[in-house]
Amino acid sequence: MSVSNLSASSQDYLKAVWTLAEWSESPVTPKLISDRMGLKLSSVSDAVRKLTEQGLLEHAPYGAVTLTPEGQEPAVTMVRRHRLIETFLVETLGYRWDQVHDEAEVLEHAVSDFLIERLAELLGHPDRDPHGDPIPSADGTVGRPDAILLTALAPGQRARVERISDDDPQLLQFFAENGIRFGTALEAYPSAPYSDVTEVLVDGRSGRLTLGRAATDAVWVELLD
Repeated sequence: MSVSNLSASSQDYLKAVWTLAEWSESPVTPKLISDRMGLKLSSVSDAVRKLTEQGLLEHAPYGAVTLTPEGQEPAVTMVRRHRLIETFLVETLGYRWDQVHDEAEVLEHAVSDFLIERLAELLGHPDRDPHGDPIPSADGTVGRPDAILLTALAPGQRARVERISDDDPQLLQFFAENGIRFGTALEAYPSAPYSDVTEVLVDGRSGRLTLGRAATDAVWVELLD
């Protein structure tokens, strides 16, 4: 189904289901969708029911919400729009990476497929956005790096940042101030027992940086040899 045949609200719901499942093994539930979109659970449940009746979602009672093949296509299309717009805002208009999410949330509903493909061409057909999230190709193909949470990085291991969640703009500002971005190399060091923190040395920086669980759970890294 083309996104042009869907309301902005339906587009948002399908994109939310897709993105919630992208980096997590946990089942997508109406409660998770509600938290992600900042909507009442009753409103989300009603929307899920309607999209299920339209054949775009599957939802067994008290079970997970999943996309049908018919729902997958518009969901991926909206993800592609969102991430290309974010990339354009950063690379061409000089936005900071913590400023682009809300802008893209609005613009993704207003642009045409033609404009999106012109943006992709202008940007050199990027495959990652400023936060490291994969940008689906025009045919809907999505690649994903072999990455783990920074939380799981063992002392002595070196890794490269592959993705940083954009859920918290203030956390993105903190990462930027400390030199942690998509592509940054870092090394983990031992921290105090039972402290629930991770100490890292960021390439190009002097001194170790202590990160709490909220920070390390927002960063995905790929191990370096």
